[in-house]
Amino acid sequence: MAEPANHKPTVAINYARQAEKLSLQAHDVDDDGTHDTTAVEARFITPMDPVIETANGGRLPAVPLNEALQLNKLRDEVNGVAAQPDSPGHEPGKTGHEESLDGASLNDHASKQSENPEAALRTAIPHSRTHPLFPELPLYGPPSLMRDLQCLVFRCTSAVLSLAFLGVIVLGAAFTSIPLMFRHIGIRLMCRDPDARRPFYEEEKKRMKIRKDEQRAWKRQRRRGRRVSKVTHDNEEEGHSADEYEPMEGGRDPLVCDVRYYARRVGLDMEEYKVQTEDGYIIDLWHIYNPKEYTPAPDSHRKQRDPVVFPKSEDKGSFMRTSNAGRKYPVLLIHGLLQSAGAYCANDDDSLAFFLAKSGYDVWLGNNRCGFKPQHQLLSYKDPRMWNWNIRQMGVMDLPALISRVLFETGFEKLGLVCHSQGTTETFVALAKEQRPDLGNKISVFCALAPAVYAGPLIGKMYLKFMRIISPGMFRIMFGIHAFIPFMMTMHSWLPGRLYGALGYRVFSFLFNWTDDRWDQGLRDRFFQFAPVYVSAESMRWWLGRECFATQKCILATREENQHEDEEDQEEDYYHRSAEHSSEHMLHIADNTEDPERGRKAWYDDQVPPFALWVAGSDALVDGRRLLRRFERKREPHVRVVHSKIIGEYEHLDVLWAMDSVDKVGKEVREVLWKTVPKEDRDTCKVPRDCDGVRPWEG
Repeated sequence: MAEPANHKPTVAINYARQAEKLSLQAHDVDDDGTHDTTAVEARFITPMDPVIETANGGRLPAVPLNEALQLNKLRDEVNGVAAQPDSPGHEPGKTGHEESLDGASLNDHASKQSENPEAALRTAIPHSRTHPLFPELPLYGPPSLMRDLQCLVFRCTSAVLSLAFLGVIVLGAAFTSIPLMFRHIGIRLMCRDPDARRPFYEEEKKRMKIRKDEQRAWKRQRRRGRRVSKVTHDNEEEGHSADEYEPMEGGRDPLVCDVRYYARRVGLDMEEYKVQTEDGYIIDLWHIYNPKEYTPAPDSHRKQRDPVVFPKSEDKGSFMRTSNAGRKYPVLLIHGLLQSAGAYCANDDDSLAFFLAKSGYDVWLGNNRCGFKPQHQLLSYKDPRMWNWNIRQMGVMDLPALISRVLFETGFEKLGLVCHSQGTTETFVALAKEQRPDLGNKISVFCALAPAVYAGPLIGKMYLKFMRIISPGMFRIMFGIHAFIPFMMTMHSWLPGRLYGALGYRVFSFLFNWTDDRWDQGLRDRFFQFAPVYVSAESMRWWLGRECFATQKCILATREENQHEDEEDQEEDYYHRSAEHSSEHMLHIADNTEDPERGRKAWYDDQVPPFALWVAGSDALVDGRRLLRRFERKREPHVRVVHSKIIGEYEHLDVLWAMDSVDKVGKEVREVLWKTVPKEDRDTCKVPRDCDGVRPWEG
């Protein structure tokens, strides 16, 4: 049947309008086309995560699925093609025909494909069962008078209301501190030291004396122009000579937000890489190294590369710059919510990053998008599209980009991944079989510290419940559509380090019910120099708003699915508690735990890497025990747990900052990382300290 004469011009006009709606700027074509940021196509990172590619090769963040599909459909019609071969940036196996499906027919198409066993796999779009947990993001479009006015309104309302909300939190923290203050005064009036009740009181005094000795030695020897050797103490790792790691910074701690400064205080150093995600964000990757063994890369090499992950190029990165130390196995550390990777570097030699580096690993610290300095290939701070992301984009875009760059720089096929809190969340999301499961082939082991998968009792607190009961529209009026309470970052830059550290501790303690009982109190103010960072209001809405985590109480399952799990567990527990386990009862339990239906409901497929979990037993923020129970009850048949531990007295941040965290977490992480290293890498890598007798894990 012949097409109407005016069909192609109409399609071309519709394509131009759709492209303009998704472009950086309206009518944005310069004379030579080199800076043309008009949208030309949608590239699918996953079947549910399209990003926009512009005419000049730039990337714009995710847009609603229907809008992306419509753009590609019109593009194909204009070009007169029914299907387009795979191109860089598309999901493997995804064709132009699939991208041309409109949103209304997406589920119908998937349903028809599943009913037809002979349908080509290349044209099958998997239906995302977890999609209700990740509502589509809004579409803001290019700047216009109306859009800019709306943004201004949101900025004004959120500036007032979010500041009022922050004020209430600060006042709440202040009032709850009053009883504690009077209790301390009472103890001192009785001529006793209130800190004597702290579990590491004697060790804290010892470390405080060592730090003072080091400060005096640094000042005295610097005045004489001599090198400064680190003062040894009882807790220092065996095997380190006094001058093996010579400090390059010292004296009184100025409390700065600078990882390199704290690395140099313990005889290490840091270089910063810029990494571009597949949706155009520029994020920070920090490399911790021993300056006696490694030559830093030139500045030009550390700039961001193309937004393509895991390139097939034979070109290698900077791993050839290692000297006689030999190859070291790479480890990537990812931080938690409202933090930066500096959280791994604030505890002197007991910092997990420095401990692993001195143990013989090649340590890399990954930061999520925006962080301390929001950067994007095309977008500016004021553009609402800069902040249009949540945990899904962090897992699907940020994590692969960071892993890809580390593997490129080191020349390895896999790395060890260590995450804390929200870092574990984005990893659990990214590895899900309906997100980006192939990422598991790049990870030798996933070490999850205080894993944030299920919500803890803290989610029911009044101020968090308030954020859950207000509507999405009201949430945006209160907290905006840009950065979440950016005044927190302003306070960070205005206040002196010690005042900011003390205030930060009181506020976060009030919000999240943790204490500093197990931390080195002399370093507490330093811990909070690396928090908070810029996060999007949309991301906080995912955590605390009415649709997602706070309501579902899980990152990958709905509340109804969780209730069904609870009923199954109660039934199984009933049989386990029976006085006599007859063969019928045992058969019931075996049949229930090996039910194929459980495999179909599993979050992960056979590409998932081994897991190791350290659960804080006194953590009110997340429920790690429930996650362990999910694995123990065989709900994830493909998950192999190589290590699990519940530390009963630990709170959420103790896995990083407790004075005994090296003994209870760090040494075990070091061992787990090494025993899961692929055999071909074990034969060529330097053996980490105290890992000579560690046998490889037989997975």
